[in-house]
Amino acid sequence: MSRLMHEMGTRALQLGIPLSVQLDLTYRCNERCVHCYLDHEDHGEMNTAEILGLLDQMAAAGVFFLNISGGEIFMRQDLFQIVEYARKLQFSVKLKTNAVMIRAAKARRIAELGVDSVQISLYSHDAVTQDEITKLPGSFKRTIEGARFLRDAGVKVTFANVLMKQNADHYKQVQALADDMGVGYTVDATITPMMDGDRSILNLNMDEQRLSGIMRDRSLLGDQADNMLAPPSGPTPLEEAYKTLPCSAGHTACYVSPYGDVYPCVQFPYKVGSVRESRFIDIWRDSPQLNEVRAIRVSDLQGCSSCVHGSSCTRCPGLAYLEGNMRGPSIQDCEKSYARTGVPSKNLQQKKLRTIPLALAP
Repeated sequence: MSRLMHEMGTRALQLGIPLSVQLDLTYRCNERCVHCYLDHEDHGEMNTAEILGLLDQMAAAGVFFLNISGGEIFMRQDLFQIVEYARKLQFSVKLKTNAVMIRAAKARRIAELGVDSVQISLYSHDAVTQDEITKLPGSFKRTIEGARFLRDAGVKVTFANVLMKQNADHYKQVQALADDMGVGYTVDATITPMMDGDRSILNLNMDEQRLSGIMRDRSLLGDQADNMLAPPSGPTPLEEAYKTLPCSAGHTACYVSPYGDVYPCVQFPYKVGSVRESRFIDIWRDSPQLNEVRAIRVSDLQGCSSCVHGSSCTRCPGLAYLEGNMRGPSIQDCEKSYARTGVPSKNLQQKKLRTIPLALAP
């Protein structure tokens, strides 16, 4: 399957097709997670007709993978109407939810619609910690019940475990809970800044010791453990750097907000157009901002192509943009590379020097 996905991605890149889109239906949510990067007020969401029309446009543009997310998607009363229409258009649909509002009937309906999978946010095996993070009393109980309803209905379920100070020591237990329930598990050690640029929630990031333990945990790295834990392989060869794309954002994938704004990725809040003003395909093909993103190669990235981690770093252009420069480094990714290998990048070393008081700097 991974080979097929690679071939689909390569072909989509050659043809300029937006193979995958994340569509957020709403930023409203029944939880108030301490690390969430969204504004939960409704500032004029697209209505049902607008969304169904957008689905038609995306299908015509060649979109195949449709990730429907939020906010909490079940805050939309028209959710099943939207999913049903998406399936009629033959999208491969994945849903992201906290599952608090999922009971048996909804789980069966999701199964009947042939949804590919459902990703559920779960932060801890411990109800107290989960509820402290979500700020919703009883959220752990309801989330686990929702996951079981989906699993029992035959839906593929994965727990998505975002880690921060409050739950950094709980991931093994969440992983064990997923195994016990027969569902998938994925972990994310990245706290994303607010979409308006507010970086204060980055204070929730775990300390270096915990991050290092997670980045070196073979149970999380799977088949890639040996490659991921190998010493840095050195800079990206110059010829390769001139050709290499930073990631798929804006090339074979993009993100559409509840208000119709289009971005290269959900973690890359650089607006490239609005489907309320232009057709989706016209934005995809002709947006000057999107073409600016597409023009970037690894060779353009400040300090990255010559970095010792150049061949293995998972630098996110969206995080770099939120740090001030889409062509600059993502220090958060530099920190993860350092946690994994113990070898600091030049960008990370320079950042640390800038934070040392002048009297103490060497």
